[in-house]
Amino acid sequence: MARLELRNLEKNYGAVKAVHGINLAVEDGEFMVLVGPSGCAKSTTLRMIAGLERVTGGEIRIADQLINDRPPGERGIAMVFQNYALYPHMRVRRNLSFGLRLKRRPRSEIEAATNEVSNILEIGELLDRLPKQLSGGQAQRVAVGRALIKKPRVFLFDEPLSNLDAKLRASMRVRITDLHKQLKAEGEQSTAVYVTHDQTEAMTMGDRICVMKEGRIMQVADPVNLYNHPANAFVAGFIGSPEMNLVDADLSSNGELRIGTQTIRLDDSFRGRIREGVTEVTFGIRPQHLAIVRQDEQNALAGKVSHIEFMGHEIYVYADVEGHGFIVATPAAGFDRHHLSDGRIRIRSQAGAAHIFDRLTGENISLANRT
Repeated sequence: MARLELRNLEKNYGAVKAVHGINLAVEDGEFMVLVGPSGCAKSTTLRMIAGLERVTGGEIRIADQLINDRPPGERGIAMVFQNYALYPHMRVRRNLSFGLRLKRRPRSEIEAATNEVSNILEIGELLDRLPKQLSGGQAQRVAVGRALIKKPRVFLFDEPLSNLDAKLRASMRVRITDLHKQLKAEGEQSTAVYVTHDQTEAMTMGDRICVMKEGRIMQVADPVNLYNHPANAFVAGFIGSPEMNLVDADLSSNGELRIGTQTIRLDDSFRGRIREGVTEVTFGIRPQHLAIVRQDEQNALAGKVSHIEFMGHEIYVYADVEGHGFIVATPAAGFDRHHLSDGRIRIRSQAGAAHIFDRLTGENISLANRT
């Protein structure tokens, strides 16, 4: 078993607190992604798990064993770094097997393990090359192989794909997630913590995602729930591409939202979920949940088109509604930009698709009474 648990974990740098008593459980065999903007302490958290940063307060447990004071080599972890961290003077074969040789494993065991890992990652033809002779994708596969060969209890990935181009990142995402599924299916230790600032990586790779901000956990959920039910405005704005439209509004007791001088009415099922007593709110709606409607359509917002982007399968229409910016994502098939030639646009949200956030706390109050 390789369940990882962080209990009230803290990290201080002098008077500056970087990690604020976070609690997180990563189940045995789970692929957990830590995601957030630069400076949110996700890498610091990973480095504390690895033993590369000292813990200021709280506990780190693997398989219910406290590991706070254990050196990195005795924690049962393997880490893949952003810069690959391959030994430049060693050929790929020795880079892969270095950890096993340090532990003085038998030569036959080392050779068998090296061949097994090279076959899994399809790097057999690279074994006699030096790191300088590898492409970025090849070097990253070697770095993953060096972690895999150790058969750790927990894999740690610190933004391992950030140095690759977009196409290679996409293929490596698939390769890493497939490898995790393969290990899990074969009964191998496969608990993984993956750090990234790229929400696309997070959404496509993680069994669950932990969204962090300024050393605090904002929400932990699977990708679907994180996208559909964000706990607060920060998560709503960070997850999703393009990002959610977030606009200040005033909410009346009868379920009407006022944006500038315009008013829209929330549908009945939605109004029943709104917490009472909050009037200053942020209206949130994803671009994919907005529709362009006729100029005489009721319960819609009127604005002006400022920009149109062709994205292949989708069209992004940027609209200004009394100084508030909205993005509408609409299918490219059948889209006719000529009916927007006068610059006028009218947009309406799908029933029940909007979110209402407390403007002061950022909390998603439209989820308060959701069952």
